[in-house]
Amino acid sequence: MADDYLVRIGKLIRDARQHRGWTQAQLAEALATSQSAVNRIERGNQNISLEMIARIGEALDSEIVSLGYAGPMHLRVVGGRRLSGAIDVKTSKNACVALLCASLLNQGRTVLRRVARIEEVYRLLEVLNSIGVRTRWINDGVDLEIVPPSELDMDAIDAEAAVRTRSIIMFLGPLLHRMNHFKLPYAGGCDLGTRTIEPHMIALRRFGLEVAATEGQYHAVVDRAVRPDRPIVLTERGDTVTENALLAAARYDGVTVIRNASSNYMVQDLCFFLEALGVRVEGIGSTTLTVHGVPNINVDVDYSPSEDPVEAMSLLAAAVVTESELTVRRVPIEFLEIELAVLEEMGLDHDRTPEYPADNGRTRLIDLTVRPSKLEAPIDKIHPMPFPGLNIDNVPFFAAIAAVAQGKTLIHDWVYDNRAIYLTDLNRLGGRLQLLDPHRVLVEGPTRWRAAEMMCPPALRPAVVVLLAMMAAEGTSVLRNVYVINRGYEDLAERLNSVGAQIEIFRDI
Repeated sequence: MADDYLVRIGKLIRDARQHRGWTQAQLAEALATSQSAVNRIERGNQNISLEMIARIGEALDSEIVSLGYAGPMHLRVVGGRRLSGAIDVKTSKNACVALLCASLLNQGRTVLRRVARIEEVYRLLEVLNSIGVRTRWINDGVDLEIVPPSELDMDAIDAEAAVRTRSIIMFLGPLLHRMNHFKLPYAGGCDLGTRTIEPHMIALRRFGLEVAATEGQYHAVVDRAVRPDRPIVLTERGDTVTENALLAAARYDGVTVIRNASSNYMVQDLCFFLEALGVRVEGIGSTTLTVHGVPNINVDVDYSPSEDPVEAMSLLAAAVVTESELTVRRVPIEFLEIELAVLEEMGLDHDRTPEYPADNGRTRLIDLTVRPSKLEAPIDKIHPMPFPGLNIDNVPFFAAIAAVAQGKTLIHDWVYDNRAIYLTDLNRLGGRLQLLDPHRVLVEGPTRWRAAEMMCPPALRPAVVVLLAMMAAEGTSVLRNVYVINRGYEDLAERLNSVGAQIEIFRDI
């Protein structure tokens, strides 16, 4: 009976693959597996998990096979286990999405190495494919090849995918050089007058871009007579705001000065990529960037984005919260120095190797070994600052770390409205967190974690913080609907399992 079931599934997969016009080798490449494995699956000679069926359905865009998505993904966590061994940091989520948007600047072939295979990247690829950009995973599914068409078909844009990624806003900078008017869907019904959007417009209007937001779309019109004849001063030192200004400046026929620019990790990676395209960028790593634009870019480029400091912080926090000895390899130390300084003040026992270069040749990496430590609450509050300060996205991890430290820690997340509220979900797991206002949380430790079943917070980093606490809690916990984690982390559960965690992925049928 089981064999007959596998044979029927195999036939469905084979039919869906042939309908798409793919060979077994092409499907194997998309799944990062071997052709022989695909052949066994299609003949019904291979046990196949629901998760693999879902991945095949996504690769083939097949409604029949995608029945594996009948319910959202959940995690079952057996906690109280110590981690051990070593784990590598993946490439930066935020750099990868910026580089996907930047590939629209180039008429040539772009190859990005070790791209993070996460939901945010998948959504952007769906958008790019829908407007005519050819993308494919190469080298056993590790690297990504991007080949643009001569003309983009913006009328065919996949609006459903676009509204599921906030990164779509970074299409504005590249597209203003490719067409005089276009439409883009926007996520979450954001108004252009809100804090998160208007800074983009302030920068891009200097290149002649005017945008009206109606009926869930950006309606963009470009006036070619408008030129940035004086330095652009960003009203917000935001990462995506700076990236959009860089993307617009890259193909502007002249020199653009951008002041109050972010110098964060994803911005630096974008600058390095633009240099590979032939665009000269002065001041990388500072708050003033001078961009010498190139009106026409048609080069074959091969680039390796650097490692993700926020993922590195996640793995570091996993070791601290579970009281484990763990080596985190390929840590971009330049973007974690403040975090480590705070942790040293709290009493973290750790070693680090000498620095070595990332594959991009520019970013400084170390391997970091963390050991069980008796932590004390820091004297000062934990709060983010623009780089080189403590990273905004790393603040939530200090909630879990502070929960295992002796004493009270004040965490002030002043950047995001209401994100601090999600940190109080740790109270369901035995934490003692007091919400003082929408931006401030008082954490009292040490904590005796306890298992619980709960819904995943709708914010990426607080969601991972809850997962880490579940890993520390004796017993079995369930974290439901973890799509938000998959937006920013590649195979996080499997990778944590490789160093001693016990996390099971399951779906409702």
